[in-house]
Amino acid sequence: MGAGGRMSIPPEGKKLLPRAPNSKPPFTRGEIKRAIPPHCFQRSILRSFSYVIYDLVIAAIFYYLATTYIPLLPTTLRYLAWPLYWALQGCVLTGVWVVAHECGHHAFSDYQWLDDTVGLVLHSCLLVPYFSWKHSHRRHHLNTGSLDRDEVFVPKLKSGMRWYSTYLNNPPGRLLTIFITLTLGWPLYLMFNVSGRHYDRFACHYDPYSPIYSDRERLQIFISDTGVLAVIYGLYRIAAAKGLAWVLCVYGGPLIIVNGFLVLITWLQHTHPSLPHYDSSEWEWFKGALATVDRDYGVLNKVFHNITDTHVAHHLFPGMPHYHAMEATKAIKPILGKYYQFDGTPIVKAMWREAKECIYVEPDENGESKGVFWYKNKL
Repeated sequence: MGAGGRMSIPPEGKKLLPRAPNSKPPFTRGEIKRAIPPHCFQRSILRSFSYVIYDLVIAAIFYYLATTYIPLLPTTLRYLAWPLYWALQGCVLTGVWVVAHECGHHAFSDYQWLDDTVGLVLHSCLLVPYFSWKHSHRRHHLNTGSLDRDEVFVPKLKSGMRWYSTYLNNPPGRLLTIFITLTLGWPLYLMFNVSGRHYDRFACHYDPYSPIYSDRERLQIFISDTGVLAVIYGLYRIAAAKGLAWVLCVYGGPLIIVNGFLVLITWLQHTHPSLPHYDSSEWEWFKGALATVDRDYGVLNKVFHNITDTHVAHHLFPGMPHYHAMEATKAIKPILGKYYQFDGTPIVKAMWREAKECIYVEPDENGESKGVFWYKNKL
């Protein structure tokens, strides 16, 4: 099908998911905004801080239970209890990460300085360079779906696939790829811009002079680095007092879970067999913003402050507080119609499917537009 088609002819008898529209929408962003109750755009300091306090109280309870009772368990049970703590605490701290994400979008309060202060503290505690991420993430929102300028999970063209890709395009290879993506993906992105936009020289989120940033942003990158280094120094002092094993069990395990969920959530929001990507000849901000998908993480939707199942609305209105996003999503669905994408596939199944089906992008051979790219997997 050409631009605007929702279905393609299944190759070799294989049934494909319906494709999202890639034509210019018959509605405007303004029309979508008018459908959303005005109060959804209002930020509340008290309500925003209530989520911070709630998450930190739950995290403190888990910390207390783990450090007080797990050491009293028999050795065998301790090996089971610590991973359980990592999973639970990691989920709660992912919620903390999301609140800091709100700060980066100026969705926490009406005061930019307050948003940046809260975001810097919370993200630094999770070893995230707040301003570094904030600026690259802002460019991601400005260029979503663009093969040339998007900043995260930019799909490869078939011509750009590495020689070893064929050897990974099988169940063991996919399992290895998923494991590396979830465990090392976030630090590799921050340090080496892995899966990010191509730059002509080395790009690193910790480098104030990285090509990712403009001159007016460089001072804030130094501030981000200082925040992360301060937390690392604090962890060093704690390790000197309590031992490295204690720090790894209490802090390191949950942090790995946080990083894994962060990558998983972002990956599945922007990677789906039905989503188009565009080169410079076809890309428009509005079409790119709609080229994302809401997912269902079950009970974790609430734990993650609904960043998982309101992502379409978030890309259209990133300054909207998360606690209004569900109401806004319900309001915009009738207008978006087939332009709204939701996939309720269980996350583990979806993760495996996307790892299998979404290997690279290329235009349809018989498509009317060569600037619209779709995920494919035949190497």
